[in-house]
Amino acid sequence: MGIEFSTFKANENNFWAESLIMRKKILVFKFMKHIPLLLSVALLTTQNSYAKNIDVPLQCVAFSPYVNELTPNYGAKPNAEIIETLLDALIKQTSFRCIMSYGVLNGLEAIFPAAKKRGIKVIAILWIDKDKRVNTDSIAHGIALAREYPETIVRLSCGSEVRTRNNYEFDNETERCLNALREAKVQQPIGVIDTWWEWCNRSQLCHENQFSKQVDWIGINIFPWWENRHADLFPCVNANEAADFHLARWQEVKKVNPTKEVIITEFGWVSAPEGKGQINLKTQQECGVASQKNQQFVIQSTFKKLAEKKVSAVAFEAFSENWKANNEEGDFGRFWGLCDSTPPYTCHISLKP
Repeated sequence: MGIEFSTFKANENNFWAESLIMRKKILVFKFMKHIPLLLSVALLTTQNSYAKNIDVPLQCVAFSPYVNELTPNYGAKPNAEIIETLLDALIKQTSFRCIMSYGVLNGLEAIFPAAKKRGIKVIAILWIDKDKRVNTDSIAHGIALAREYPETIVRLSCGSEVRTRNNYEFDNETERCLNALREAKVQQPIGVIDTWWEWCNRSQLCHENQFSKQVDWIGINIFPWWENRHADLFPCVNANEAADFHLARWQEVKKVNPTKEVIITEFGWVSAPEGKGQINLKTQQECGVASQKNQQFVIQSTFKKLAEKKVSAVAFEAFSENWKANNEEGDFGRFWGLCDSTPPYTCHISLKP
């Protein structure tokens, strides 16, 4: 009896042991079935976390609605209808979903609701110049728009090329703008835009300028085309060298401002007059050729090179502006746009930023 009981007990233990093993196998099998789903959820969670915590470089295009016969110097202002038409043409024909705008007054305030409606992000420049009263209006409107469109406006700049246009005469106006935005506690990063030369403090050995410690980000404009016209430091940069030139100037400014975000806020190449070259005023050397092919190459190669370094940049510009034919830019001034200045506002190159 004792032997039979012991045998029974042993058999019972074996049964429960085998049963437990079988249950574990079933549980493992069921778990294994769900591994792909769990991995997918984990991957999605990781991607979402990455997207929230890693700043993706901005790839934007400069946007000015002074098309057709419009000019910022006099006459009619851009209205909401033309701004919406241009933005629709831009998003239909290109991949840009980020623009940089040049002011918040005189009809340009319509850019922000139109951009919000279309899911377009905006780097907003508060235009600073000689008229202090207008500057005050720009600052006040800029603060109000920054508060009204916090998800649309992603950066604010106190002016663009104020020093390039006016030397140091209106530095106090730029500082007044920076101080006002700080006091208003706007949530967007605050910066100043000027040429790379001004951000190097007009020195071949680049070093900080007086705004370096006052800004969250730095905007540098780089145009080999105009270097080819006016500079003796870099008198000849061809289209196939432009991307490397842009990156090199960015690296110089970044090196002396290592804690600041540095964005290339304007770069580009003229598309016409087709085949015409730029002549350096100092060397009389002809260098650089205007063409749609060169324009497309410069913009695409620059975006590609900068993306590898996670550098944000703004191509100049979305739409050509006919009024610029009558300013100091001469024949080339109205051929910076990727898209026509007249209806139906055709974009001649398909960019994939």
